[in-house]
Amino acid sequence: MRHFRQRAISSATIFAFGLFSITTVQAAAPQPVEAEHGMVVTAQHLATDVGVDVLKNDGNAVDAAVAVGYALAVVYPTAGNIGGGGFMTIRLKDGKTAFLDFRERAPLASSKTMYLDAKGNVVKGASTDGYLAVGVPGSVMGFETAREKYGTKSRQELMAPAIRYAKEGFALNQADAAELNEGKKWLARDPAAAAIFVKADGKPFETGDTLTQPQLGAALSRISEQGPDGFYKGATADAIVNASRDKGGILAKEDFEQYKVRELDPVTCNYRGYEIISSPPPSSGGVIICEILNVLEGYPLSYTGYGSAATVHLMAEAMRHAYVDRNSALGDPDFVNNPISKLLDKDYAKKIRDSIDPYRAGVSKNLKPNGLGESTETTHYSIIDNDGNAVAVTYTLNGSFGAGVVAPGTGILLNNEMDDFTSKPGVPNLYGLVQGEANAIQPKKTPLSSMSPTIVAKDGKPFMVIGSPGGARIITITLESIVNVIDFGMDIQQAIDAPRIHHQWLPDKVYTEPYTLSPDTIKLLTGMGYNVEVGGDWPVWGQAAGILVGGKSLGDIAKGGGARYNGAMDSRAGSGLAEGY
Repeated sequence: MRHFRQRAISSATIFAFGLFSITTVQAAAPQPVEAEHGMVVTAQHLATDVGVDVLKNDGNAVDAAVAVGYALAVVYPTAGNIGGGGFMTIRLKDGKTAFLDFRERAPLASSKTMYLDAKGNVVKGASTDGYLAVGVPGSVMGFETAREKYGTKSRQELMAPAIRYAKEGFALNQADAAELNEGKKWLARDPAAAAIFVKADGKPFETGDTLTQPQLGAALSRISEQGPDGFYKGATADAIVNASRDKGGILAKEDFEQYKVRELDPVTCNYRGYEIISSPPPSSGGVIICEILNVLEGYPLSYTGYGSAATVHLMAEAMRHAYVDRNSALGDPDFVNNPISKLLDKDYAKKIRDSIDPYRAGVSKNLKPNGLGESTETTHYSIIDNDGNAVAVTYTLNGSFGAGVVAPGTGILLNNEMDDFTSKPGVPNLYGLVQGEANAIQPKKTPLSSMSPTIVAKDGKPFMVIGSPGGARIITITLESIVNVIDFGMDIQQAIDAPRIHHQWLPDKVYTEPYTLSPDTIKLLTGMGYNVEVGGDWPVWGQAAGILVGGKSLGDIAKGGGARYNGAMDSRAGSGLAEGY
């Protein structure tokens, strides 16, 4: 199958509402990958191959998702994991939907003030560096729950490729080597991590080098043989707990023994006749995507056009209002009464639209929490099988290579997910999010996330599978991919590759990827009162993975032509691959 890695620059200046002249400039993007029977899109080509092989051997989309999740833990150590956690959104061929929350949990010994000094100030690095930053991992329990309830294959069969890559090794491509070299300084601080991911002679990894992880292979083999007990009980759990105790962490055996996956109802909403199926709290993703879409539904975006000052203004204001709700009102549903029905109400969206000045930027400091009540190095993958079962998975270690620690003897990189909690109200976290009491640390609580694995349906059939890493920008990356297809008529590859914008309430800035907006458009936005910041490399702008069903674009679908499945891996992803059969 075709594998595209070139960067697609797609930008436009379309000034609408009768205010500005109209000009459109858009560069060509690679073509989506086409297939008739199944499609897998991940951030690492070997993991994609694993997923496609499962589909070819009569596994369903959930089987493939489990196999891919374990494979990424080996071949994509910067974010793939069994030492972290995540979310899985499922839509079965009969239309039934499900959502699995296997996020990390706060340890039993955690406390609201655990990252503050004696004066009540946040201790720099306490929530991101080392064992005190580690939440109780959930990926293993999540994968096994999904396989048992919705899969068809044995655990041993699905885990075999990951175990093989760990024990026998795999050859690094250019992007794999670059990621390990970029993480060298972070990983070198921990002897167990350095022994695996830093060369003994200190030299950088090169294309063609082989990375072997025998200790991780042994840990995966225990899981394959014993199920979740092979991770949450016995040698693996003991090693992690002992390392945590010895190095200033608070993880205990009881944290592992008490971990459970939650199955929740997905968040759903309707946007211009399309059903959005996405992640509920403890993810903010689905709620905030739907809130923004509800606001935008009242505007003629297909007329105002991609990249115009008018469109950027409307999107930035919708994002501004939604993120103040995200940061102040949402949290773990076992601890917080989330006002989901209000935030998803179309009348609430109308009130937001009524408050937006069509000619001026809003001011975030004047938009206070209304009393209603993630991570750059995450990874997302999208899968659909021959029967139309669709799965979207986003999981994470939080920061790149997580906390940068490996419990000796396990080979497992551990997360630094505790930073997703509110260490102190009003103080930004790793991704600049200013959050409130709803997301305060409590034992066994799950931190609020931006991860947004999303499935879109149309007329009772799957239409799109989409999601991305990108920290606080996951929500807007996923949102813009959907809008680019539905409103701007882009094909799935163009929709994912198109340059992006982002606003998250605080700081009060419109962030834009390079080449998103013309100098004239930026000048117009500045004149409206916006602080526009241009820049940032791919980590903060994500690596979306998407599938469109029935054609490569709406125009293609309307003509009744095109392949059944059309996959696209973000051109920002150096090692990613969309592949089908």
